[in-house]
Amino acid sequence: MSDLSLAKPAETPAVSMDQISKFHVRRRWAKVAWVYGALIMIATVMLGTFVVAFMASLKDDPLEQPFKFNFAQVQPANWSAAYQLGNTGNDAPWFGGFAPGSEITFEVTYAVEAGSELAVPVIEVPRRRAGTGMAAAIQTDFAADYAVLSEPKQVSTAADVTFVEKRGRRELTKQGHSATWQFTIRYDGDGPVVDTLPLNITAPRGQVLVDSTLSPNRFERRGRVAAWDNLTPGVIGYVFKSYVRVYTESVSLDTGKSLFMSWTLNSFFIAFGKVLLTLFFACTAGYALARLKFTGARFVFAFMLLSMMVPGQVTFISNYLIYRDIGLLNTPWAVITAIVASGQVLIMKQFFESVPRELEEAAIVDGANPATILFRIFMPLAKPAIMSVTILGFQGAWNDFFWPLVVINSPTDAYTLPVGLLSLRNAYGVAGDWNLILAGAFLSTIPVLIVFIIFQRYFVGNDISSAVKG
Repeated sequence: MSDLSLAKPAETPAVSMDQISKFHVRRRWAKVAWVYGALIMIATVMLGTFVVAFMASLKDDPLEQPFKFNFAQVQPANWSAAYQLGNTGNDAPWFGGFAPGSEITFEVTYAVEAGSELAVPVIEVPRRRAGTGMAAAIQTDFAADYAVLSEPKQVSTAADVTFVEKRGRRELTKQGHSATWQFTIRYDGDGPVVDTLPLNITAPRGQVLVDSTLSPNRFERRGRVAAWDNLTPGVIGYVFKSYVRVYTESVSLDTGKSLFMSWTLNSFFIAFGKVLLTLFFACTAGYALARLKFTGARFVFAFMLLSMMVPGQVTFISNYLIYRDIGLLNTPWAVITAIVASGQVLIMKQFFESVPRELEEAAIVDGANPATILFRIFMPLAKPAIMSVTILGFQGAWNDFFWPLVVINSPTDAYTLPVGLLSLRNAYGVAGDWNLILAGAFLSTIPVLIVFIIFQRYFVGNDISSAVKG
């Protein structure tokens, strides 16, 4: 027999229980990492467009291409300058303004190619309206009527300066020299506080603005004119200019009050009213279908499910005629009473069916009637379902657009917020003021997010499992 036949098979090294345990731990954490990584990627994709839209609402040019995340409103140097200018102009570092007795000092630095002479820039406070929409029609006070400009004084120069000149989308790097000019704007007289102090600075072609106390909002006339919408904005007035304008510029031509605030209050009133009615009908109808035995219960439930398949656009004409005949058009009650709670009834019915019958039987033995059982026993246990119905009902009522557009046509301050955003679109979209429209849309999402954050903890569970023992 050969030596090969006598060779023993190689022994497999023993694996300890500790190594096996570590392997399973690593495998479990790898699965968790994959799951959370996938969820983060999905959330990033879904929220990415909202982040871009929010950043665009802060920019002076929301349609800028290519889109840049580094712009004037997110730079801390401009925050500090806006704070100081707002404090100097109106003792209001957050919201700014131009008040009697104020005197603002401002500096600009221009550069030009080597071999060319620097010209003194032309400074002007234009008679410019604050906005492009409804506020522009009622504005009567202009900073140009009270502002007195000093002559620009050259305070410093610099040689061998590298600067960038923009020509359309191209950026050209050049060498040259620069000079800094300083001037003041004084409020002359005892007039009213003006919300905005616009400014235009004009320089010859080829002379480039490289620095200023506060970055300009835009360049006009092929870069020759640097324009500021408000030289004393304050921090909030500068960074969140579009959000401030939503409240200050969307005003009623009759009363002068903020339309956006009226639309918000109307939507809150209608949403809370619809939520209360929806909860009442969902709880009572859900309890009746889940616990009470009556003739035609299955037919009622089937009809309710069928009504969920019929869109509101099919029946809105007949509903409109009914509300017209009873005189509820152009009132919030036309929206509050138009509830369709089939889905909410289904949620409450399914929840009430999960409540142990022992609780109901014990209450009946104690002499409780159906109303007492519903409001004293079932509803305290139904917090998760009630909160779900509340959030869904509030979200649906808050975002409802079609029916309020049909039944509320006048006056303008009676609109709900979604319908009011349409009027903003009509007023500012023509002028290309898209950042204000984006700001209004983002403000309309805040109440729904707050409601969800407050009530989401009730989705986790309920107290039914501990109500019955044995």
